[in-house]
Amino acid sequence: MKLILMTPAPPGSKAGNRATAERWAALLHEAGHDIDILTEYHGQAADAMIALHAWRSHDAIMAFRQEHPKAPMITVLAGTDVYRFQHSHPDETLASMAASHVLIGLHREVAQDIPARLHDRLAIVLQSADVPPRDLPAARKDNRYFDVCVIGHLREEKDPLRAAYASRLLPTDSNIRILQAGKAHNEDWSEAARCEERENSRYQWLGELGKEATQALMIQSDAMVISSVMEGGANVVSEACRAGLPVIASDIAGNRGLLGKQYPGYFAVRNDAALAHLLLRAETESDFLQALRRHVESEAANFTPAMEQKALLAALNQAFRTIGSIASP
Repeated sequence: MKLILMTPAPPGSKAGNRATAERWAALLHEAGHDIDILTEYHGQAADAMIALHAWRSHDAIMAFRQEHPKAPMITVLAGTDVYRFQHSHPDETLASMAASHVLIGLHREVAQDIPARLHDRLAIVLQSADVPPRDLPAARKDNRYFDVCVIGHLREEKDPLRAAYASRLLPTDSNIRILQAGKAHNEDWSEAARCEERENSRYQWLGELGKEATQALMIQSDAMVISSVMEGGANVVSEACRAGLPVIASDIAGNRGLLGKQYPGYFAVRNDAALAHLLLRAETESDFLQALRRHVESEAANFTPAMEQKALLAALNQAFRTIGSIASP
């Protein structure tokens, strides 16, 4: 079967949309499908389209429906689609959602934040991650520190400097340091990170890292913070679970939909004091840190490539059933 995967992120980009598109292309190809990853749509024929991002891929979604009205249209809901653009740009975002036979959500709580009339179109696909190898040359733990990594692009939705700000509230005898990996979205974020480095001795900005270096950072870290104010289902959480890395997470739907409602490592969004409290607990209370580790390890089986492929193929079949056909390679 010929499938088009639309993504707004160009080749070579380390954006999450690009990584998802390339991973899904591999999983679908392994299942026998022929995949084209496109960043622009110019009427190309296909048996179905999977578009990452309802708002950013709006033109491609509507053009594909017009060109191929009997072909399934599957749209992946990014965090910004669900928590921003369906409100700020409803004409395009909701039109894309309405034009789709299936909507893919990347965490388990997506349904509570999209229109009820679209619930029957929703399929959940949890993003997978590989178990990082333990023999990476860069994975050298400095035991003088309790290392906390923050991984993701520096942009507003990620609230990326929250762990750094919280670390300023820690007692002087704490050995916590914050190691941040990610590309700055613009010069303002770049300057903010450099300024934080100058003023906060606990904080280091490592810039954008490749896959192996990112995995090495996770291996050397004692915990990870994901402080986003909105998430569609962050792949870095899947990676942490597969690595057995304890996560301290902002209490938002996108994190609860991956880690579960009862996870003990949540803090209130943008709350420096609450985050500092959990950081200190992770450093000083071994039982608390082990409880976080046991929980992420218990979730790890949900984030395997085999599980992601199974859910992705089920969403594809759901789309074909909707139009009265059957998906087959």
